[in-house]
Amino acid sequence: MSTEFKLFANTPLNLEDLLASELESLGATNIKQIKAGVHFSGTLETIYRVCLWSRTANRVLLPIKEFLAESKEELYNSIKLIQWENIISPEDSFAISSKISKSLIANERFAALVVKDALVDYFRDLTGKRPDVEKNRPKVQLNIHIHNDMATISLDLTGESLHRRGYRLDGSSASLKENTAAALLYRSNWKEIAQSGGAFIDPMCGGATLPIEAALIAGDIAPGLYRTYFGFYGWKKHDVDLWGKLWDEAEERKVAGMKTIPPITGYDQDGRVIARAFENIKRAGLSGIVHVEKRELSDLRKIDTWTVPGLITVNPPYGERLGEIENLRSLYRSMGDIFKERFPSWKVTMITSSPELSKSTGLRADKTNTIYNGPIKCILARFSLASEGSRVKHIEHIDVRPLEERFDAGTISFVNRISKRKKHLAKWAKRSGISSYRLYDADLPDYNVAVDLYEDQWVLVQEYAPPKEIDPDVADKRVKDIMTVLPEVLQLHRSHIFLKTRRKQSGKSQYDKFSKEGKREVMHEGGSKFWVNFTDYLDTGIFLDHRIVRSMIKEKAHNKKFLNLFCYTGTATVHAATGGAKSTVSVDSSKTYTDWARDNMALNGFGERKHKYVKEDCFTFLKSCRDRFDLIFLDPPTFSNTKSTRSTFDIQRDHVSLIKLAAAKLERDGILIFSNNFRKFKIDLEALDKLNIEEISESTISEDFKRNKRIHKSWIISLK
Repeated sequence: MSTEFKLFANTPLNLEDLLASELESLGATNIKQIKAGVHFSGTLETIYRVCLWSRTANRVLLPIKEFLAESKEELYNSIKLIQWENIISPEDSFAISSKISKSLIANERFAALVVKDALVDYFRDLTGKRPDVEKNRPKVQLNIHIHNDMATISLDLTGESLHRRGYRLDGSSASLKENTAAALLYRSNWKEIAQSGGAFIDPMCGGATLPIEAALIAGDIAPGLYRTYFGFYGWKKHDVDLWGKLWDEAEERKVAGMKTIPPITGYDQDGRVIARAFENIKRAGLSGIVHVEKRELSDLRKIDTWTVPGLITVNPPYGERLGEIENLRSLYRSMGDIFKERFPSWKVTMITSSPELSKSTGLRADKTNTIYNGPIKCILARFSLASEGSRVKHIEHIDVRPLEERFDAGTISFVNRISKRKKHLAKWAKRSGISSYRLYDADLPDYNVAVDLYEDQWVLVQEYAPPKEIDPDVADKRVKDIMTVLPEVLQLHRSHIFLKTRRKQSGKSQYDKFSKEGKREVMHEGGSKFWVNFTDYLDTGIFLDHRIVRSMIKEKAHNKKFLNLFCYTGTATVHAATGGAKSTVSVDSSKTYTDWARDNMALNGFGERKHKYVKEDCFTFLKSCRDRFDLIFLDPPTFSNTKSTRSTFDIQRDHVSLIKLAAAKLERDGILIFSNNFRKFKIDLEALDKLNIEEISESTISEDFKRNKRIHKSWIISLK
């Protein structure tokens, strides 16, 4: 008669029912669900089947002993009383993971060290030898769990979480874990849809986790087949023959199941992630079965041969703050329109952290579940596109009451200020030939936003961090009021008004993507055209406050060799080229921005024969560059870090060395224009005494920024 073990498997929160069903189908008994896990009983064969076939479990633990542990001494003594020679040999390696909550022993690392010491001392006393600690794939993995001072020491039979299937190279934090993706597909009844011949589409597939998991489910492929390591490999009760038999059975089922997989397709607008998806699919052995390609959401269509209704499953951008949510509404609305119009009778499953965004699709959910994507609490919404009632019409409810009756006095003051500034600046902009300008810049302390008007048709609202004394709910309400009232005041459609939230940035987070819409518009300045993007990044692609500096560059660039350091999107380069520069070099450590700079130049008709784009850290470039330039524009960020060199840049700390390096690349009569946006910046004239330095900040602040004269500081620098 086979020995039956008492076991525990954990899983992400709210997936306990799915795990319980899986365990039952794999031969488990005495199943009892608890928060984030399931207790069960099973034979050695059951253990192997769970480790090989479970799609939703994280780890499978075999409890060794439970005891009270209110102190280091109690923990140590209890561990040392265990007969460890029945579990591990002194020649083996081991590691210990720990989890503690609501206990007198509070430090997880400390608890793991105590357990380690007790185990090592046990073997030293018994044999004079000790097993070694090996953090990376040890022979035996142990787990100590302490809750309310009750400790459980367990053998971790999986060794590392089962969600790590082994096929995925993608480490993106935005990706769903493999077991969460599988749970999403279970909730979507994908197995039944696949068995009926329905196809699968993920329109924002990223590294293809969802399409791959869909293929594994449809093809009856054990997710454990991709793993090369399990914790039970070093367990003394491990039965190699039984494990081999079950592995061979899984391989046979895979061969048969691969022939039954329906069409599975993933799309993404980002070619870089599609390349990663191809690699993941290859590692999963699904090349030629799971198809992925670069495609915009707007181009999403089903294949004519797909006659059976299928499943669309999507993990779109969430938007964790108000500004991001506002900007993503149009994306979600587009998804709803496309799904309803082009995929009648299909099912749709969407995961998002925002109920507002889910409703923005205009689709009425048949059912919702709470699910966690890592630490983010999300809604899993399921829609049927078959019924007429599934579509919720977008109706604009127009409130005809006067603004004074609909908004408080503060919002009315904001409206009056915007109206006054618009009237004044519109005349100035027309006289000056300016199409885009700052309309409002935190003029009223309680309405802490900047409002930029582009081409009289788009508006970017930038919410600054509210003062600490302002209640966050009050600040959010004011921003919502601003976004509600601006379409009326400026006579623009609300879809042309975008909200971003500005906070103190760290590292390269100021360059992180907010969205994946990829939609760009064209704005005009000084006779040139520029691509701007209102949704995907914190900044649009052009800094309006540098308008005068760019004009200066254009005037000085004729027949000059121009260098643009920290070039961003190359707007200064375009002006230099328009001004007749002999040649230009644009340098930035971001490929996104060097590509954007190239696009801006192409938009204005400039080829690449005289114009170069260098993706490199500017310090590195200056140290290795042998060319000299007549005109250099140096506009560095306040702070940044560089992954390739693991170094940081701080404008106040590093400006002297940066300016010296840049000035060393000037021709004898060359000019360096230096600028930055750090409001507390002080240039070290003493350290730069070998250079001619003239501050021109005041003359570079245009009419729309005069209320904020610290928006940037600028200098003209030349050689003495």
